[in-house]
Amino acid sequence: LRAAAAPAPKEERAVAAILKSVRTGGDRALVAFARRFDGFKGGPADLFVPPSEVRAARRGADRAFTRAVETVIANIRAYQSRLKPKSWRAHMRGGVLLGQAVRPLARVGLYVPGGEAPLVSTVLMTAVPAAVAGVRDMVLATPDRLGRGVDPRILVAADLAGVGRILRVGGAHSIAAMAYGTPSVARVDKIVGPGNRWVSLAKKQVFGTCGIDMVAGPSEALVLADESAPAEWVAADLLSQAEHAGDETAILVTPSAALAREALRRLEARLKELPRRAAARSSLDRHGLVVVTRDMAQAVEVANLAAPEHLQLMVRKAEEWLPRLRAAGAVFVGPYTPVALGDFLAGPSHVLPTGATARFSNGLSVEDFVTRSSVVGYTRPALEAALSTLEAIGGAEGLQGHVLSARVRLQGRR
Repeated sequence: LRAAAAPAPKEERAVAAILKSVRTGGDRALVAFARRFDGFKGGPADLFVPPSEVRAARRGADRAFTRAVETVIANIRAYQSRLKPKSWRAHMRGGVLLGQAVRPLARVGLYVPGGEAPLVSTVLMTAVPAAVAGVRDMVLATPDRLGRGVDPRILVAADLAGVGRILRVGGAHSIAAMAYGTPSVARVDKIVGPGNRWVSLAKKQVFGTCGIDMVAGPSEALVLADESAPAEWVAADLLSQAEHAGDETAILVTPSAALAREALRRLEARLKELPRRAAARSSLDRHGLVVVTRDMAQAVEVANLAAPEHLQLMVRKAEEWLPRLRAAGAVFVGPYTPVALGDFLAGPSHVLPTGATARFSNGLSVEDFVTRSSVVGYTRPALEAALSTLEAIGGAEGLQGHVLSARVRLQGRR
């Protein structure tokens, strides 16, 4: 059920070497790696997409595409605004002030993977929550498509989402540049966004120098279905995640053996028609699983053990089962809610925990782009009232300096 493989020490060492090279070599090392891995053809002055190229992309964009991007931005903004933490202060009894100060991060790095298709949705799912949080300085890193430049649709989406700069470099070397800084790339406070194993390992290794959202692995989907679910829809949902890159997890959990057999039959038929059938077949062969359970209660427990990135709930009275689901990155409720809605447009970010880490972590949200400071204020009478408690705890821990710092304030008036 937990398909994420532990990284090989050889890969970890290779990533560490890249990080060290960029940390010490700056732009020179960054450009060298970009030429080697991304097909980048420029120098340090060409690392960022010029504003003129972004403006040209906006002018040449298909109007229907632009409207779709604007719709998705509105959906994400509406959802993330509900999650945004707020500062507060409260004057308690006895002269005690308590509160919380919430501030946006100053600068964040957004990673958008390269590949055969422009991941416009990932631009929006990372940048818009940051914008809602109030982050003013966003840099987006994405590969240069083997020397062909950044896809114009990525540029349009980034511009509409409020991204100020686009670094046309990908891989572990871009993570190093954003984490440590170079003469051309300002260091960021946090790096978010999905990537391949090299990117994930790089994020893991730079954590502490800057923040990261999570170390995410290949995509996962678990369909939790009873006999009411159409087998054709179940098969389509499993294929929708299996087609990514060939290492995804696709699981069906059901108390209906008849549904399991029919879904497998439909899946095989649909697989032959899928343009990305080779990747889907690889995923299914390596990490495909069908579990037939005794009843729905046991099916729910299996789903909780898996703690998947995406959990599709296709059962009668689906909302009634929702409270019993303890661990999932995102839950898609009812037969008319394919995971694709969450991937592309619903509002929650599609950057979600994988490898069963949904047991203790959350998907990317506006909360990832703020810091919180607790606020504490005591008057003299409040300190006097608290002194005996402070002395008891400080004395038990042997920290008399802590106790003294309170006593000296009460020995006389300033």
